[in-house]
Amino acid sequence: MPRLPRYNKTAVSNSRQGWAGLASGLARCHTGAMEIVFNVTQEGDGGVVAECLSHDIFTEGDTWEQLRDNVREAVSAFFFDQAKPAGIRLHLVRDEVLACA
Repeated sequence: MPRLPRYNKTAVSNSRQGWAGLASGLARCHTGAMEIVFNVTQEGDGGVVAECLSHDIFTEGDTWEQLRDNVREAVSAFFFDQAKPAGIRLHLVRDEVLACA
């Protein structure tokens, strides 16, 4: 089983290249087949947006189910002339600000 790179918070914080590097290191699962990771965020209007961490793939949907279909379609279109990834991971990111009282 290949070892995954250690996560270095300082090296990758707020750096698109750093996140892509982290994602590419995590893009291989234990079988050696590629798995790509999407960060998913909820929009103010209730929709959801997905951004791939290792490739230039972006999509959105009004519901989680619609987003899943759109992600599959976008990945298929992106890899139309290449080997497709074995899996797609959707990572829901929630950003919440709490008041310190």
